Amino acid sequence: MSGAAIEVRIENQLVRFVPPSPINQQDVVSQLGGQETGGVVIKVLDRPRATLVIDREGRVTVHGTHRVDAARAAAKELMLRLGLSDAGLETELGPVIASFDFGMPLNITQIVGEIGAGTAVYDERLGCSVLEDSRHNLTLKVWPNGRCVVTNARHSNMVAMAAVYWRDQFSDKNYFVEGV
Repeated sequence: MSGAAIEVRIENQLVRFVPPSPINQQDVVSQLGGQETGGVVIKVLDRPRATLVIDREGRVTVHGTHRVDAARAAAKELMLRLGLSDAGLETELGPVIASFDFGMPLNITQIVGEIGAGTAVYDERLGCSVLEDSRHNLTLKVWPNGRCVVTNARHSNMVAMAAVYWRDQFSDKNYFVEGV
């Protein structure tokens, strides 16, 4: 089973942009119809499709994209609509949410406890095992059908390395269920 690559899909890449001059939250509300809530202003864009959060410091966090260039296009669109230049816009990458599939079902109740470079607990509400991976510094949610959702990752390459590592760990421990 080992050796083959696992296809990782980036579901969301959290990106924050810091403009040279802070964006005024009230301008986003009055000019673009942003919604003020809990100290931030939220603006949903249709094109590019993204949700923008403008914090008190005038920074823009982009949700709902899976590529940095799409997030940058959303931040640029916001700034241009406000009549601001996007020159000097700094990018800060946040966590990645990704998914992949082992391609085989597995017995997730066997994963619970200390395993390899991680610790797992069974989440009854989600019906999956939640594995805190200390080797790759991320969290895997593993379902019985072999599907995984990864949170708190810093890069898609790290997710791919974790996928191969855990596939090999589960295979070595015979956690995959044959013939189901």
